[in-house]
Amino acid sequence: MGLYTVLMVVHSIIVLFLIMMILVQRTDSDGMGGLGGGGNQFLTGRTTANLMTRTTAILAAAFMISSLLLAVLANRMTNQSIVDAVAVTEEAPLKKDVAAELPEAVEEKAAAKKVTPSVPKPE
Repeated sequence: MGLYTVLMVVHSIIVLFLIMMILVQRTDSDGMGGLGGGGNQFLTGRTTANLMTRTTAILAAAFMISSLLLAVLANRMTNQSIVDAVAVTEEAPLKKDVAAELPEAVEEKAAAKKVTPSVPKPE
């Protein structure tokens, strides 16, 4: 296995633990904290809360570092930029001022298309 693959596996494990730590923490509203119910809290006390907060911070820092390392490794795996991969093509010559031609084209179309009434005029 390459270094990138190993780092990707470690990054995935960090992500899973970070998600678990965030969901297990007790909130003020007791939403998903504790994984139990009302008064049956899994982890209680001030020292446990401090430990969980520190663990979450360490996991968050590890997540950021592993993300940056993955980005650097991915960049080094490809020696080209996306901009370098785009083929250069010749540009078509631009038309002369389109705005100047516009009124003439409208007049020509109006002259070519004479509208005849569907009902003849009474004489």
